[in-house]
Amino acid sequence: MAASSSSLPLPPESPPPPLETLVSYLVASKRSLSSIEQVWQANEIVTSTRKSLETSVITSSRTSFLCHGIRSQLLTLEQILFKSREVETEGVKEYQEALRNLEAAEGRLTTTLDRLRSTIVETELRPDTEEKSSLLDFVDESGVDKLLEFIKESTKAADGAHDEFADTNKTFSKGLEQVREHLIAARTEEGKAVVKDDPDTLEDEASIHSPLPEILNDMEERAKGMADNLESLVKHFDLCVTAIKHTEGGGDAAQRIANDLPEGMGMGQDDVQAPSEPISDEERNEMLKILEKDAEQVEEVVMEIRESFTRMENQHSQVKEHLEELEEQHGAVLSAFRILEAIAARLSAFISQSEVFVMRWDSEKTKFDEYMEELETLRSFYDGFLGAYDNLLVEVGRRQFMEQRMEKLALDAMTKVDRLYEEDVAAREAFKREQGDFLPVDIWPGLMDSPLRPEMSPVDGGLRRAPDISKSVIQRAIRRVSGRG
Repeated sequence: MAASSSSLPLPPESPPPPLETLVSYLVASKRSLSSIEQVWQANEIVTSTRKSLETSVITSSRTSFLCHGIRSQLLTLEQILFKSREVETEGVKEYQEALRNLEAAEGRLTTTLDRLRSTIVETELRPDTEEKSSLLDFVDESGVDKLLEFIKESTKAADGAHDEFADTNKTFSKGLEQVREHLIAARTEEGKAVVKDDPDTLEDEASIHSPLPEILNDMEERAKGMADNLESLVKHFDLCVTAIKHTEGGGDAAQRIANDLPEGMGMGQDDVQAPSEPISDEERNEMLKILEKDAEQVEEVVMEIRESFTRMENQHSQVKEHLEELEEQHGAVLSAFRILEAIAARLSAFISQSEVFVMRWDSEKTKFDEYMEELETLRSFYDGFLGAYDNLLVEVGRRQFMEQRMEKLALDAMTKVDRLYEEDVAAREAFKREQGDFLPVDIWPGLMDSPLRPEMSPVDGGLRRAPDISKSVIQRAIRRVSGRG
């Protein structure tokens, strides 16, 4: 508001304001003094904000301290989880390779069994009363079924070990992820825009992005400005009272209007009733000029106080929101710390679970190796059975050939024997014609006998001839045997 040294003189022709105008100035000035409530509240807001700043520093420090410890522990736990997952990955890799080898071996055995099933035994090898049968009918498949059942049980046990270990790692990883989520949730909106999803910068975030120091400085400046404006309003009120008291008939009006001033204004009834000191007309006119000019600015000053107070109230709301945010941050970090404590309590069990998995998998892996050997042994044996059957057909063909050769030799020999027999008969008849008349019959009982006629027949003793298997079957068997090398 204007001071006397800066007031412009009114034109000489302008009369001084009447009492009614001065009274209206005083009423308006009295009404403006109610701004003292806002000035008091502004001071309370500044005090509250100053305490809030102290609280925010303490809370931020605690949060930062916790974050530093959590980050360190989180890094260590993540390294442990990484090692555990390496064990899991390596185990899964070995398990999958073992499964592939077992499936391949089982497939080879199944193929061999299918070949046994599809190979029909030549009917000439079996009794006539027997139905057709395959080579598989001569195999006891119960051993194969038991082995496959053992493999199935071991596979189920290995699956359980891997799943249990994987679930343990998932649970541990989920706990660490919850810690990170709480740290991320603890950031302010400004911090989120700066650090995105990296909780490692949370430690310094509260101090970097805290708006409280700036707000407090602005509040203090506004509160000081409001107090200065209130002081101007008080001076204007005093000037109004003085002007009315130096106006004829204004004493009663000043006393009546000045009653019930806002508490704390420092002007009592005695001040209003006290007689005014005499002043000259020139001094009074100068006073009225200043009063009239200042009266035009009263509403503007009141509005400025209100605007500053409204701004401080909004700032105070921001302070409260910031404190709530800091408390939420601290709560989120505390939650992360409690989760970390729970994880640390289970850490030894988690580490031992990795050792248990390695021992269980080593045991199952040894069984898998044994099953592989048994599958290969069975397949090799059944492959040998297939080869032996082909060799059996080849052997039948060889025996057929030998029997045919022997029969041919026997036939050739019998032809020669028959020829010798006929020669012997003819010689005997010629001897009897030539000498028979001279020799008594009883000189030799065998004189008149026919020659011995030998016969050739197989000495079987119950033995069987080679089966009459077709040459084409035997030729195919020979090719298969040759193909095996």
